[in-house]
Amino acid sequence: MNFAGLIFDFDGVLIESEAVGNRHIADYLTGIGHPTTPEDSYANFMGLSGQQFIGALERWIDRPLPEDYYPMRAAEDARAMREGVGAVAGAVRFIERLPADLPKAIASSSSTAWIRRHLEHIGLADAFGDHVYSGKEHVANGKPAPDLYWHAAAAIGVDIAPCAILEDSPVGATGAVASGAHVIGFVGGAHCGPDHAARLRAIGVHDIAEDFDAVARLLG
Repeated sequence: MNFAGLIFDFDGVLIESEAVGNRHIADYLTGIGHPTTPEDSYANFMGLSGQQFIGALERWIDRPLPEDYYPMRAAEDARAMREGVGAVAGAVRFIERLPADLPKAIASSSSTAWIRRHLEHIGLADAFGDHVYSGKEHVANGKPAPDLYWHAAAAIGVDIAPCAILEDSPVGATGAVASGAHVIGFVGGAHCGPDHAARLRAIGVHDIAEDFDAVARLLG
């Protein structure tokens, strides 16, 4: 292994929630009179959370979100928590084959409850131990700030520079590059279109991985 530690984004890297969630958002926005494709949703909303996400939606439709958005979103989140979201192809096998003593963490914009529920769903409940970190819960400034990555690296006991970070979203990649780590732009999720690698390269990621076999080769 060429790196002292690994830090993973979660949605769109380990589980296919970006594809599921952005299709749902596109359908909702189209249904309220603002035609939106999943590709539009990926380009404009992927990787955002909280008020940043709401702000991006409202800029897209150029008005406040209707009141029915919030119960709709809560119901969809509850459904996903209940039923689970599947793993990205190759993710589970990749994690299971990592050296047991390799420092690793998840650094995600999602809540720790969301992350742990889906780790359990894909059979990786114990894979990261206590090292599951949320931009909503563990730092004042979430992605695209680099703070969450610094927090995760400190928690696993390594400097950020010799860490590798796997990120799929432009928002996450922006913070990862700013952190000073070696950033692998992951484009193996179902939501990643033909131009996704170019968008991540423009942000400054060091490598592109089209699947987890490519990640393994890059990590040495």
